[in-house]
Amino acid sequence: MSTGAIIAIIIGVVVLLIIAFIWGSYNSLVRLNERVNEAWSDITVQLKYRADLIPNLVETVKGYAKHEKSAFEDVTKARSAVMSAKSVDGVAQAEKSLEGALSKVFAIAESYPELKANENFKELQIQLQDTEDKIQAARRFYNNGAKELNAKIKMFPINLFHGFGFKVREYYNVDAAEAKKIENAPEVKF
Repeated sequence: MSTGAIIAIIIGVVVLLIIAFIWGSYNSLVRLNERVNEAWSDITVQLKYRADLIPNLVETVKGYAKHEKSAFEDVTKARSAVMSAKSVDGVAQAEKSLEGALSKVFAIAESYPELKANENFKELQIQLQDTEDKIQAARRFYNNGAKELNAKIKMFPINLFHGFGFKVREYYNVDAAEAKKIENAPEVKF
């Protein structure tokens, strides 16, 4: 074999390795991107389910606490804000408002022992808590996927290709004050 043929084979192998690397890197970014999209979809599904539960909860409490109109209006506004938010940060901010409004509704419920004993109210609370747990799990799944995707986009040599056009994703964060409240949250039993 001549020297020219050996050089051509080596160049061909190097070119094939580069193509295989680019192909594999691109496909792994596609998989990670789809995983993050799936995780975001899981969050929105759970937010929608929770939003669908809230009117039932409000109507149940309204029957007992007719004079607490502003609390119910706050919940309705916050629910609409969550459903219309478009960005990760927008959803996080709207959820913070909704959680505050819902805490007012539950505080109202504390004043009505017959409401706390109502089976419909108990069932709605259980469903709401279950949904909150699912939202938390979906957030963790989303943030984990976003972390992997963001890291891969920023790693050398993929970053030389500008991450093949994939965008760095925002994390679904709770602000520091909210995180502190969550850590120190008392257990509430109805």
